[in-house]
Amino acid sequence: MTTAERLRAEGEARGEARGEARARTETLVDLLDTKFGSLPRAAIQKIETGSPEEIRTWLRRSVTADTIEQVFNG
Repeated sequence: MTTAERLRAEGEARGEARGEARARTETLVDLLDTKFGSLPRAAIQKIETGSPEEIRTWLRRSVTADTIEQVFNG
């Protein structure tokens, strides 16, 4: 593999990872909006700046949470 091919593959992988992260973020916002109604701007900002691990945790918590606070605070 040439250097150019390697760099192109790395760039594609980064782009795919960003796309997947964006999709998870949008899914979480949609899910919480459906479950709890219109989300406060602070909640949306928290989701948008959350790490992939945090997003996964919040997605899992959203299934059983009774309040938006339980999603973010456990």
